[in-house]
Amino acid sequence: MSEQEQAERRIGEFTLAAPVGAEPPVPLPYPVPDPDEQWEVPNGFVHVFYGEGNRGITRPVIMADGFNLGKSDLKALYTGLDRDYPLLSELRRRGRDVILLGFDERHASVLDNAEAAMAAILRTIGEQLGSGPLTVGGFSMGGLVTRYALAKMEMRRMDHRARLHFSYDSPHRGAVVPIGLQAFAHFIPVDNPFARQMNSPAARQMLWRHYDPETGETGIAPERKQFLEELARVGGWPQIPLKLALANGRGDGTGLAVPPGETALKVERIYPGTTFSTQAQGKDVIVAELKRRFPPSPAEKTITTNGFPELDGAPGGTLRSYGILADMLKKFGAGVELRHESVCFVPSVSAVAIRDIDQQKDLYASIDGLAPEESEVDEFVCSSDTTEHTAITQELCEWLLDRLPS
Repeated sequence: MSEQEQAERRIGEFTLAAPVGAEPPVPLPYPVPDPDEQWEVPNGFVHVFYGEGNRGITRPVIMADGFNLGKSDLKALYTGLDRDYPLLSELRRRGRDVILLGFDERHASVLDNAEAAMAAILRTIGEQLGSGPLTVGGFSMGGLVTRYALAKMEMRRMDHRARLHFSYDSPHRGAVVPIGLQAFAHFIPVDNPFARQMNSPAARQMLWRHYDPETGETGIAPERKQFLEELARVGGWPQIPLKLALANGRGDGTGLAVPPGETALKVERIYPGTTFSTQAQGKDVIVAELKRRFPPSPAEKTITTNGFPELDGAPGGTLRSYGILADMLKKFGAGVELRHESVCFVPSVSAVAIRDIDQQKDLYASIDGLAPEESEVDEFVCSSDTTEHTAITQELCEWLLDRLPS
């Protein structure tokens, strides 16, 4: 096997990951503390860190990990949540007990991982000193997991004791990975982590539109339809806690400097001639021209979309979707022309559950000018500047800290 063929096969050895919980994490200037307690729960596990002055769980804040491939790394998650703004240190300084929830498979069904969340909530209540209120929430997918878990517990008339639920840049109305990138994951001629991530149960449930590698068609995945039906069956949202939503994207309708229909990434030497274009509106819009040398048949594939809004440049939390792929291509010797490193991953209107993202006018709506009552949550905040998906910023964290139950 030639070096170039080996390189083509290994290009997919990556996943699209947000800064929080990414491995390997940028280290903290201080060691990550050892947990005071560790639990195993169905489909997951928990690390407990007592608040300052607490000798047990007293004022718990349960925080669920987000989406990626494989098992959660709670040490990496702690690092990501305390590095750019010391969210966990500040919670503990205020006497809050930090309870990090990880999953055996972050790519598993949201419904399956909700079992871990419910078990963690019940264990927390069982271990808690006193009967103070719980705060329960999560980052990205973790916000959906805990939303469903609490709603299901209420439907079953189980006392979850939660008085606040928060979701931090969670895709309540769907997340976006460019269709060309999704298709490229399966154009790589061997099974690979990127393809497994893009075709996982969680991806099929959370992505607004999904590329099906079996049919080559793009649409709403059956798993997403089933997930939304199941979410509606349990009431959509928990009704007892105050519902908060935080968005890493802006709320004034200002999107990214990513014009539609432009070349985002062009590749040479490995997958030579492959190009990815930013999402534009219209019919039969070409979003990727995929080309490879091994195996030679089929060696080319054109990926198109129909009726999509301009998703890549929409207001929202960003992901280095093209940048991560470009890094991998360069690692294996490809020539890369990268014009748009980051694109929208969770639109602001999705993160604060105020509009769907099917229509251009809704996707780019100025949330600041909408009636807050249009949102499905009780209170929400958008970032004043566009930030990375799940970036832990002082602005968003202080807003959340100020609203924790007493």
